Amino acid sequence: MLGLPLAFSLPLVLSALVVLPALYWLLRLTPPPPRRVTLPTLPIIRDLDREEETPAQTPWWLLLLRLLAAAAIILAMAGPIWNPDRDAQGGRGPMLLMLDNGWSAAPDWKARVARAEALIETASLAGRPVMVRGTADDAGEWAPGTAQAAQERLRALQPQPFAVDRRKHEASLAEFATRFQDGSILWLTDAISQLDDAQTLTNLPAAVRDRLTILSPETPKVIGLAGAENGVSDLGILVLRTAREAGQGGTLRALDNRGRQLGEAGYLFATGETTATARFEMPLELRNDVARIEAVQDTSAGSVLLVDGRERRQRVGLISGESADTAQPLLSPTNFVAKALLPFADIREAPRGHPDPVGRLLEDGATVLVLNDIGTLGGTTLRRLTDFVEGGGVLIRFASRRVAPPTDPLLPVRLRRSERIMGGALSWDTPRRLAPFPTGSPFEGVAVATDVTVSQQVLAEPDSALAARSWAILEDGTPLITGDRRGKGVVALYHVTAEPGWSSLPLSAIFVETLRRLTTLSALRRDGDTSGAEGAASTLALPALRQLDGFGIFRAPAATTEPVRASYTGIANLKHPAGFYGAQDAPMAINVLARDAKLLPLRTDGLTVRTLEAQRSVDLRGVFLTLALLLFLVDALAMLILTGALSKLGLSRLKPSASVARTLLAALALALLMPVAAEAQQAPAASPAPVPRQRPLQDYKLAEIESALSTRLAYVITGDAQADEASRLGLAGLSRAMSTRTALDPADPIGLDITKDELAFYPLLYWPIVASRPMPNEATLRRIEAYMKGGGTLLVDTRDALNDRGGGILTPEARRLREIFAGMDIPALEPVPKEHVITKTFYLLDGIVGRYTSGRTYIEVLERGRDADRSRPAQAGDRVSPIIITGNDLAAAWAVDRNGQPRYALVPGDGRQREMAMRSGVNIVMYALTGNYKADQVHVPALLERLGQ
Repeated sequence: MLGLPLAFSLPLVLSALVVLPALYWLLRLTPPPPRRVTLPTLPIIRDLDREEETPAQTPWWLLLLRLLAAAAIILAMAGPIWNPDRDAQGGRGPMLLMLDNGWSAAPDWKARVARAEALIETASLAGRPVMVRGTADDAGEWAPGTAQAAQERLRALQPQPFAVDRRKHEASLAEFATRFQDGSILWLTDAISQLDDAQTLTNLPAAVRDRLTILSPETPKVIGLAGAENGVSDLGILVLRTAREAGQGGTLRALDNRGRQLGEAGYLFATGETTATARFEMPLELRNDVARIEAVQDTSAGSVLLVDGRERRQRVGLISGESADTAQPLLSPTNFVAKALLPFADIREAPRGHPDPVGRLLEDGATVLVLNDIGTLGGTTLRRLTDFVEGGGVLIRFASRRVAPPTDPLLPVRLRRSERIMGGALSWDTPRRLAPFPTGSPFEGVAVATDVTVSQQVLAEPDSALAARSWAILEDGTPLITGDRRGKGVVALYHVTAEPGWSSLPLSAIFVETLRRLTTLSALRRDGDTSGAEGAASTLALPALRQLDGFGIFRAPAATTEPVRASYTGIANLKHPAGFYGAQDAPMAINVLARDAKLLPLRTDGLTVRTLEAQRSVDLRGVFLTLALLLFLVDALAMLILTGALSKLGLSRLKPSASVARTLLAALALALLMPVAAEAQQAPAASPAPVPRQRPLQDYKLAEIESALSTRLAYVITGDAQADEASRLGLAGLSRAMSTRTALDPADPIGLDITKDELAFYPLLYWPIVASRPMPNEATLRRIEAYMKGGGTLLVDTRDALNDRGGGILTPEARRLREIFAGMDIPALEPVPKEHVITKTFYLLDGIVGRYTSGRTYIEVLERGRDADRSRPAQAGDRVSPIIITGNDLAAAWAVDRNGQPRYALVPGDGRQREMAMRSGVNIVMYALTGNYKADQVHVPALLERLGQ
């Protein structure tokens, strides 16, 4: 309209403006009410004849005032919109909003939702039905609804931790175009294709493409992590992007399964390149503990790579029965196996001539043993190998003419004494090819190479268990690889040699893949601990353990998540979102991107494409109605002045003046139009986020600077006066006890607003849970997570031990704590064990008590069996639990007044309870500050001496 960014949702109402001229003439001929004035000489002229008078015309400025009021009402009824969303104006029928809500939509999800809300608002002003659907959902029937229902559906949509498949919506979009001839389709896309659907939009029927408008970001800047390669000296991560622009760099960080950072690595895209590699140069022990790799600059499930045992670089021991004088290193079976294992395993060989190679390799920490050309096993070697396998190790054997006798207990099947020869001069058989891997095999899903042939093999005796133990078979049904589970471990046998004499298998990629999958079945850790997984059978259904959301944050598994088979090798989808599946100690990871994934730009040739970013529309109906109301008020005031009604109020000196009225109208118009123009110019396209900068010293509070220079305890200000006062007095009493009993002289405790105050200065943060207080927002929860992962200890006190009735009935405080932790990445917890270091950091305690003694205290689960002999550098936080949860109301037991007298009564309140509560507090503070210091074996004699033993 005249080049202005103004539109009307009901433009036909503007036709009422044609009646304004008629209204003008009607108002012009209607004079204002007469002004009554009492004359002193009225009785004298009462009997005189009256002459007919011509009514006076309405003043022009009053006419203008009334016409403006009428025009404002008409414009308001027409639904004026400043800066309207042009993409929502096409068509009069239903409007369909399609939103890509896969993982790649997470980085700009807020902008996507804001644009969708503006589209829905514009459509609602025009009275159009609106439908909203996410491309991550299944296709279904179309049911037009109200704008309110569309807004609720939009708020329910969230980015999902898998890639969307746009192809499944083709049929439903064609149905929409046929059913609603006057409808329009707006597709808010992330402009990224992952599942070979780059041409989906261009392949849509013409009836759909004619009604389709694509809203896409100008340059999608999404980072994806496609796979990990645990090499010989480093851990390589493939980083993907879509934009072929100037060089772009970033940082990845590696975390273990407790969220502790193990290392950082940078990456840099060359100009025009869409792939880059980040390399973590860390010791093997650290690389094998990596469970999660994430991009620092990106927030999506695709920028998170979960790592499981399949990526762990196992330590493999090779044992060969070859004689030193006849061995040919480059042609030996050991060389072929070593070359195949090198990309994903740390290979160890016993020195030649060693009397006990098995014992030497086991002492070296081997988790997988490979036997080449080994015949009979017996004596100590057999016992050691048996214990190794039953304890969780993997034993891989290859056939040879010296293969073990049929009664060997470390064979998965019974063997025939002679081998089968195919393709020789005296054989009618031809070399056999591989058949597809059986269902339930650890190799299920591996593509079968057609060029692999077998000319000689060792045959198995048929029995009832042979089919279940045949993990790879030939096309005639004879087994090529057999395997069986023994205790926690696995025994596998290749029915051919490890060199190409009997088959071409050692020369193929399948040989590498089968060995890699066998090594992942090991339940042994590098330090010899057997508390890991037992190696799940491929037919076992693994339930979801922890699931990523679309932003790459761990959450509880959704109700729609289905268990996955252990042999699953695909990427995340609707039924199996990205996350960890299986047991806590040996989870299987499912990621968003495959190892060979590519991020391709979405094809939009021949389609109407708009940018995703748009200015916010402003509804001007309220503005025009307010203007009309103000004009009517001015009209009423003018009539009071013209009729002299104000003279009764003592305002007789106020005279009507056209100049005064014009000035009044001009001031009124200026006051109204300036806010309208300012509001219309608000909310431009989203400006780029400010570049993070280092916080200057002057921005820190004085208390924060003092906290950085001295140690002090802190508590969370909840907003509940009673709880905050108890926290302040309790930590003050504990600080006083620390000063008198220990070498620590802490400063006065401080209360923190966890929504904005810096937490990194405080080693211990006490948080009393108040059920009546509002839930912390998402940003606050992330701050608390960062505090715990940065080495801080969070002491959460529900203070509900007295009200806890057990039996699964939650107190209000416990229920609120669950709601808070539902959105946080919290480690596994357990009741404080008696042997835990927190019970002996300063005092020897049996448990943690406070105002109450019946509540249980929870702390991070200990990895028993690993701590004593774990050979790795010191961990972040020195193994201090990031969170401690209790219900015993600790602060109330520590609280004292100015005279040092207890402030609160204890329950049950025996003579030593307050002293034991204070000792519990001292131990907690010392634990937060010193960690596993008291767990060192060097202090055992001193502790035994104190116990009087």
